[in-house]
Amino acid sequence: MQIINFKIMLNEINILNEEIKNKISNVKDLNSLEEIRLEYFVKKGKIQSLVDKLKDVPKDQKPVIGKELNIFKSNAERIFNELREKLQNQAEENTDLDLTLPGRRNFRGSSHPVMQTMNEMIDIFGSMGFAVAEGPDIEDGWHNFDALNFPPDHPARDMQDTFFVKSDKEYVLRTHTSPVQIRVMQSSELPIRAIMPGRVYRNEAISARSLAEFYQIEGLYIDKNVSLAELKSTLMTFAKRMYGENSKFRFRPSFFPFTEPSAELDISCYICGGKGCRICKNTGWLEIAGCGMVHPNVLKSGGIDPEIYSGYAFGFGIERVTMLRTGISDIRYLYENDLRVLNQL
Repeated sequence: MQIINFKIMLNEINILNEEIKNKISNVKDLNSLEEIRLEYFVKKGKIQSLVDKLKDVPKDQKPVIGKELNIFKSNAERIFNELREKLQNQAEENTDLDLTLPGRRNFRGSSHPVMQTMNEMIDIFGSMGFAVAEGPDIEDGWHNFDALNFPPDHPARDMQDTFFVKSDKEYVLRTHTSPVQIRVMQSSELPIRAIMPGRVYRNEAISARSLAEFYQIEGLYIDKNVSLAELKSTLMTFAKRMYGENSKFRFRPSFFPFTEPSAELDISCYICGGKGCRICKNTGWLEIAGCGMVHPNVLKSGGIDPEIYSGYAFGFGIERVTMLRTGISDIRYLYENDLRVLNQL
């Protein structure tokens, strides 16, 4: 062990003290001050290295040298901290922050109008005893067409009406949520009372009334002795809760491969008040739902005996319902992400 005498140790303290003072006096910013801290004031810095030499000082000289080291270290830290505080204050004064300005508001997001409508519809049907069922967006041809009584030459099977995943037409982007009805029939115990919300895809021209990708919510009720009157009662109960007791509705005959008899539910046009306009094609009415009694062939596809059970099905386009409730005249507004429109809803 090398013995360091009193004079050598005091000389090193004085040299290091002058060195730190000179460097601190030339500091102009916090970055330069940080470099000094890393060189002198950290655990492996020059100050600590000098303190570690105290162990090599003769025992009778340690009290005096130790005192000098403490005085030197305290003064160096004081000078360093005073300069750091000064530079920090200067940096804050030089910023463009105006403390008199009001604080920035945090804007909260919300559900999309279409999702708001769908959730409200689910709540209404839920209060009527309907459970929620879901299925895949990519369907095989059997669930999307064959099981729903679509004949082999039906136009919906053509490329101009349906998005096919494979050229052999084995898989499609589902054109309706009706395939979920088949899956529910195959997997659930009777009676069945369920709704099927989800996105569907059709190869259609986009216009003020139609999209190629949109949302539907379908419903299915199967039990013994289910009647058309029950279907009408269910849809009218829903419609009045959704649109108000004073809204005008009508049922008219229609055709769907998967229901027999079939009907459509119309509501008086909200744009023209029933007088006729381009939105309602001058009829004064807008279709909001298709419905009917489940076709016996569809019940058979679902593994249900049509001689014992009967049922009804219905389907709504959720964007169409959203338009009717909000007064939007063009369905495309819902997906243009224009906050001027969405913030009103």
